[in-house]
Amino acid sequence: MKLSHFEFELPEELLAVYPAEHRDESRLMVLNRKEQTIEHKLFKDVINYFDEGDVMMLNNTKVFPARMFGNKEKTGARIEVFLLRELNAENRLWDVLVDPARKIRIGNKLFFGEDDSLVAEVIDNTTSRGRTLRFLFDGSYEEFRAKLLELGQTPLPKAIGREVEPIDDERYQTIYAKQEGAVAAPTAGLHFSKHLMKRLEIKGVEFAETTLHVGLGTFSAVEVEDLSKHKMDSEQIDISDETADKINLAKKEKRKVCAIGTTVIRTIESSVSSKGELKGFKGWTNKFIFPPYDFNIANAMITNFHTPKSTLLMQVAAFGGYDFVMEAYKEAIKEKYRFSTYGDAMLIL
Repeated sequence: MKLSHFEFELPEELLAVYPAEHRDESRLMVLNRKEQTIEHKLFKDVINYFDEGDVMMLNNTKVFPARMFGNKEKTGARIEVFLLRELNAENRLWDVLVDPARKIRIGNKLFFGEDDSLVAEVIDNTTSRGRTLRFLFDGSYEEFRAKLLELGQTPLPKAIGREVEPIDDERYQTIYAKQEGAVAAPTAGLHFSKHLMKRLEIKGVEFAETTLHVGLGTFSAVEVEDLSKHKMDSEQIDISDETADKINLAKKEKRKVCAIGTTVIRTIESSVSSKGELKGFKGWTNKFIFPPYDFNIANAMITNFHTPKSTLLMQVAAFGGYDFVMEAYKEAIKEKYRFSTYGDAMLIL
């Protein structure tokens, strides 16, 4: 499989700029791999495809307000800082992206907040992800984190092409988000409403939680034609033994195990025993899945419609079958499905 196999023409108007009015009323395309059929539904109809004892695996990561705006000392130039990863809590060290990058050098200080209440110094600019900042802050760690939350904005992807609005604080977060640490939302989960989850629960569908803190690596452009040469950025994952046991039992009993999103698939495929069972694990993964690939755990998945040449599309094509998924994408464009973060969903059975 080559990068060019995942190129297609996506009309700009199909990139969703705002979420659907109600979470569970996005459109849903249902792909049945066995029958090779495509159905058009609403997301809340997903309940009709699951039975008592089936398991949905959720990524419970929580997006933190990672985008900040500061001013450079002396010049006062406005600099956007995107917090990627905390490197050292005690020393307040963070990996960040800065924009415009060319204006920032080692030793530069950046001031945040109307009263310049937070200051950061650039101490390294050689990391693959951009820069390393040391925040200069006198208070406790808790006070420091509270200050970041106060000054940060919801890190809406730039592809959406608009400023952050109050609606995004709620809608760019799943309703089951718990573990703070992602700089992007696990978008397949955005379609679940409290009402729909309650209905699924009453039907006997079980939920199992994992964590993958989504980083920007998920969205990094693939720049090599030979996909085996692409390297994913590492992301932090956590699979509890309790989740592993629940999934392995469902598999044994031949029930549906549905991964809600590409992040869940990457998480569970990063910790598989030689017997093909899920193992509890806490650590990092840089797993990159593209066709052909033999999946060990999930036998169904829910995902959004992804942009051309993205690692997300490659993983979906590996799961649903390359030809079938690309045919479904042609159909989605014809039927004017909405793509990307706030777009519509696909269920692959």
